[in-house]
Amino acid sequence: MVSVTTVLKAVSLFVAELISSVTDLFQTKPAWANLEVLEDTELKSTGGIHERHRAKSLWEKTGAVVMVEAAELSSLKSQLQDLEVPLFAVVKENIGKELDCFKKSFTGKVYVDLQRNFYGPHQRSMFLSMFLRVGVWMNIWRAYRRGFRGNIRGEGHILGGVFVIGPGDQGILLEHREKEFGDKVNLLAVLTTARKMQDDLAR
Repeated sequence: MVSVTTVLKAVSLFVAELISSVTDLFQTKPAWANLEVLEDTELKSTGGIHERHRAKSLWEKTGAVVMVEAAELSSLKSQLQDLEVPLFAVVKENIGKELDCFKKSFTGKVYVDLQRNFYGPHQRSMFLSMFLRVGVWMNIWRAYRRGFRGNIRGEGHILGGVFVIGPGDQGILLEHREKEFGDKVNLLAVLTTARKMQDDLAR
């Protein structure tokens, strides 16, 4: 006989999926990034000396994995280093202690995208709908337990993503756009794409 707890869990999951489906209707649909726009984006380094770089310089020789507000990719850093594929992070702003919190979970180079091209071509946000999605609350709680607080003064409602961009004319090999806060990219897909990128480069 089915227990009351099982029924409640099933109903809760159904309601959560229903709410997510409804709020999806109000979300701006993601559009594919334009490689030329990304290449010409000016990125500002963080840390001691604030240098400005043309984004293409980060991947034109070796390719790269670029995280846009996606700190969970740090777990792949050692494997990407073995493949000689750099891992960079891009954030949209540097307000208060947000960047310091981000760097606690990511030890690589972090750049600020003042033009926010890595968030486009259509910048996507979550407003009141974020409070209705169970997945968002779960991801916020996981991030809080890891010590990442984010900010409430800046534009913390803007969604990010992940890119794997190949050297030379390989182009954008993988692109992941968040559907909600904490919507993680498939880590195996990132690693597999990076391996194939290096294999093609070696030929």
